[in-house]
Amino acid sequence: MSAVMLGMPGAPPTSPRGTGHLRGEESFPAAARHSLADTQLRSNLGHATRTIRGKRAAVVAELPDWEELREAGRQLKVHTMAHLPDYLVQLEEAVTARGGVVHWARDAAEANRIVVDLVRATGSDEVVKVKSMATQEIALNEALEEAGIAAFETDLAELIVQLGNDRPSHILVPAIHRNRAEIREIFLREMGDVDPALSDDPAALANAARLHLRRKFLSARVAVSGANFAVAETGTLAVVESEGNGRMCLTLPETLITVMGVEKLVPRYADLEVFLQLLPRSSTGERMNPYTSMWTGVTPGDGPQEFHLVLLDNGRSAVLSDAEGRDALNCIRCSACLNVCPVYERAGGHAYGSVYPGPIGAILSPQLTGVEDNASLPYASSLCGACYDVCPVKINIPDILVHLRAEHTEAQAAASRVPTAEAAAMQAASLVMRSPRRWRLALRGGRLGRLLGRRRGVIGEVPLPVLKQWTDARDLSRPPTSTFRDWWAREHGDSGPTDGGGR
Repeated sequence: MSAVMLGMPGAPPTSPRGTGHLRGEESFPAAARHSLADTQLRSNLGHATRTIRGKRAAVVAELPDWEELREAGRQLKVHTMAHLPDYLVQLEEAVTARGGVVHWARDAAEANRIVVDLVRATGSDEVVKVKSMATQEIALNEALEEAGIAAFETDLAELIVQLGNDRPSHILVPAIHRNRAEIREIFLREMGDVDPALSDDPAALANAARLHLRRKFLSARVAVSGANFAVAETGTLAVVESEGNGRMCLTLPETLITVMGVEKLVPRYADLEVFLQLLPRSSTGERMNPYTSMWTGVTPGDGPQEFHLVLLDNGRSAVLSDAEGRDALNCIRCSACLNVCPVYERAGGHAYGSVYPGPIGAILSPQLTGVEDNASLPYASSLCGACYDVCPVKINIPDILVHLRAEHTEAQAAASRVPTAEAAAMQAASLVMRSPRRWRLALRGGRLGRLLGRRRGVIGEVPLPVLKQWTDARDLSRPPTSTFRDWWAREHGDSGPTDGGGR
């Protein structure tokens, strides 16, 4: 295990970046325009996020020590990331001592090769899957398909996405963009064993999925899972879920392969107490998860008799090396930030182009791939701060977004001898704002803007490079007839207390 693999100080700046389903084919603004035009999508998203927000608020209000819990979660995550190499080695030793096998994967290609080889070694040509976010990140299903291995998603929402030849659009509820009528049509079209008279009643849809999946559970010899947490102290892994499908995957097959990002560690078994209170309240708005499954290596005669743990880097080393951005790795994938984000609620998850949508995706995906490969995502935010307010481990997403925007701006400036129109405008603004005299003259000159928008009282589209993008979608107010400084001079008889006499 090299310093690059562990992603700690000492790793060279060329640590491998993430690959797989981490970037879209078009920028966020272009993709978001398509989503904004879909009224059904916006209705589905609005209804779902409002419901989840309300449930979360109710159960969080029950705990008088909620803020203390958040701080405990933050401190545990910060500590773990600061000592990640030691805890990863401890985890490997603990898993190995209990009969498991640990594999290290630098990127998506290596992780996929490891999993394909392990499945082939069993002689099986199909797998059942649960907790699939890490495997979606590395495009494992596509790699398995190329190898002639069928993968069956067993989480209900993941199943809907898979049968609909769709992509997940939410961390917790991957099919949040679908309503029950659409789900019924997918089941009727794609499930060969479904009753043609199936209704769109949620209970009926869930029962149809249960019957469809039960056959897969009973026949599968190999399961592939993700993990919510791994305990370095004991080698224990944990999956929390609401349906019970995960428990079927984790107990019935002969072989279990878990693909987990290296950041999912907690140091001690006792640390789970904090996160098992934070996660359900922040994600599904429940006091506790209906199903919490834990396993430690291999237990003779009970559950899978072969266990493999694939520890995935795929860009996490690079994230960890950034002192200002590394807190993104503290995420416990609760999705609370998505549910309060006004941008996500209107644009949906597909606009982000990554398996990680919403505010957390806007800071995590660019760091995994390199900011320039996902340059539009740090701008997919109003910086309102609602995400920071609800994050159960207190990730300061707005601060990291600003940091990544600065990285992008600096990279653009370094790559081009000629400044962009935006950069030139910012430089001009800086020049003006550094001098009270220039600022005063600029304010007076701004009155010329009143020549525009005289008919409607607002300024519409302005065909100038920087202003055009703003005014394509927004109206600007006309400049006032009098500036604040003018008003101050009239009222107080001087040019203002902060004028300073600068040049």
